[in-house]
Amino acid sequence: MHFSSRLLQWYAQNGRTLPWRQTRDPYIVWVTEILLQQTRVDQGMEYFYRFTEAFPNVASLAAAPLDEVLRLWQGLGYYSRARNLHQAARDIMEQRNGKLPESYKEWLKVKGVGPYTAAAISSIAFNEPVAALDGNVYRVLARLFAIDERIDTGRGKKVFDEVASELIDQNDPGGFNQAMMDFGATVCKPAAPLCRECIFNRECLAFLNQQVEKLPVKKPRKASRIRHFNYFYIFFENQDGRRLFFVNQRKDDDIWKNLYELPLIETSGEIKPEAVGNLPEWKEWFAGSPDFVMQGSPFFFRHLLTHQSIHARFFQIKIKPENAVNFTLFFQMVDHKRFEKMPKSKLTLSFLYKI
Repeated sequence: MHFSSRLLQWYAQNGRTLPWRQTRDPYIVWVTEILLQQTRVDQGMEYFYRFTEAFPNVASLAAAPLDEVLRLWQGLGYYSRARNLHQAARDIMEQRNGKLPESYKEWLKVKGVGPYTAAAISSIAFNEPVAALDGNVYRVLARLFAIDERIDTGRGKKVFDEVASELIDQNDPGGFNQAMMDFGATVCKPAAPLCRECIFNRECLAFLNQQVEKLPVKKPRKASRIRHFNYFYIFFENQDGRRLFFVNQRKDDDIWKNLYELPLIETSGEIKPEAVGNLPEWKEWFAGSPDFVMQGSPFFFRHLLTHQSIHARFFQIKIKPENAVNFTLFFQMVDHKRFEKMPKSKLTLSFLYKI
């Protein structure tokens, strides 16, 4: 039996039942593929329901403020995905009158859509026979055919694309691509693959030659960059006993762009509480408000990103109500109820839960 036929037969019996597989609506497929980039399926499920309920079509997504889109994305990470998705929706409404692309080549022109996503959408929604290569697919092909080309080079990607294009089922390319993803995620796993149960173990060259753990080949992971973030929860209580504090929106082309956070000073190393007053930013903020009380020891959190390790310390600073106006020159003043509705990073959420 041909490879694709055997794979689709396996998929019919073992494929994962996922909500987005109940439709071929290109909008839903597009949103799902973006959501699932760098995200586990179980983690993405909640976001899928939340996001598609709030924005059931491209028009509703385009009409939404960016802050609202980021708020629903909150905690998922890789926020550039949400920004690109939102901008792409607006581009589609403005440039295509809301009509979604219908081919692989057209999808490649959409902001935030790369070869894998374009192939997934065009094959699933429009039955175009284009192979979708993600980490799962690279792994299956590398092991099955003992391909030792690196998957993160131009030459390697070309080799894998040629192999996948030869194998793809012409009648059901969408099913084939999803079957490959599921097979890699549940059988041909990165660690502890189920080789003894694999339907291809009699042909798998990596298994036969005991090379499963060595494939696929990719460049060594570079060391994480360590960054030291010092956040300041500068707060006071007004006459009604309501706690107010200050936040800022990240604008630089850096992690968490457009998200809101507490006033931040990034330093080259750890800062002790007694040395905070020597920081230039601190001196500027507190120039007209010398009176404050630093409450307790700072909370420490270590937050891991793909290539960065954030060492964050949160200092709690109580000021006098009459000095609050000085800080509005630098930051927005909010209460917890308002800040709850503003998009923020998981790191900031961790601190808020702590207090």
